[in-house]
Amino acid sequence: MTSLTRRATLLAIIMLGTSVLSVALTPARRVEAAQFDLESLIPRQFGEWQEDKQIVQATVVNPQSRELLDKLYSQILTRTYINSSGRRIMLSIAYGVDQSHDTKIHRPEVCYPAQGFQLTNKWKEVIRAGAMALPVMRIETQLGNRREPVTYWMRVGNSLVRGSIEQSFAKIGYGLKNQQIPDGILFRVSEINPNTKESLALQDQFIHTLLAALTPANRKILIASSNPDD
Repeated sequence: MTSLTRRATLLAIIMLGTSVLSVALTPARRVEAAQFDLESLIPRQFGEWQEDKQIVQATVVNPQSRELLDKLYSQILTRTYINSSGRRIMLSIAYGVDQSHDTKIHRPEVCYPAQGFQLTNKWKEVIRAGAMALPVMRIETQLGNRREPVTYWMRVGNSLVRGSIEQSFAKIGYGLKNQQIPDGILFRVSEINPNTKESLALQDQFIHTLLAALTPANRKILIASSNPDD
C-alpha cells in the first residue's frame, strides 16, 4: 500500500468514525433559536463597501427545493457589495438552529459542485481581523471561464470550524458539554476574479471591515469567541 493510499484510507476511517460518533453522541435536545435577524444584523453599508442592489442575488445552496432550504436553515442572507473601485464581493450567511446529522449546514465544497462548479484547490488558513484570529477555508472554484475564489468558516455552537471533520468534532464536543444539539452559521464570501491571491486579499479586507462595523454582541453571533493568540 502506497503512502498516498494509506493517508486516503486513514482519512476515510476518521471521517466514518466521526460520522458514527456524531449520530451516536448527539443529544436529542437542541438549543433555542437565536433571537436575531440577519437582514438587520449585517449593515448594508460599512467602510468603503455598500450593497449593490443592481446585482441579482444567488442562493446560498444549490436550489433543490424550498422544502430543503427551510429544513436546513432558519435564515439565509445573500448580498453583493461594491467598493469605491468597483470591485464586488458576494456575501452569503446561512443560520441553522439544528446541527444534527440530517439538518447540518451544507459546506461550500458540496454546494459549488452541486451547481456545476469544479473545485480546483482548497486549503485551510488563519486570517487576522484586528485582534481576532479566524480559522477559514479557502476554495478555488471554476465554472467555464468563471473563476471564483471563496473564503468561508462555520460556527458550530461556540466553535469556528472548517471542513467536515472539524464540523463533526465541534458538534460532538458541544453536545457532550451542553447536552444540546448546537446551532450553526455558515459565513461565506467570494469574488469572480481569475487572480486568486488578489481576490483573497480583498476578501480579508472585506471581512475585517465588516466585523469591525458590528457590535460585540452581533460579532459574537458570527464568530463566537475568537482567541487572538490562536
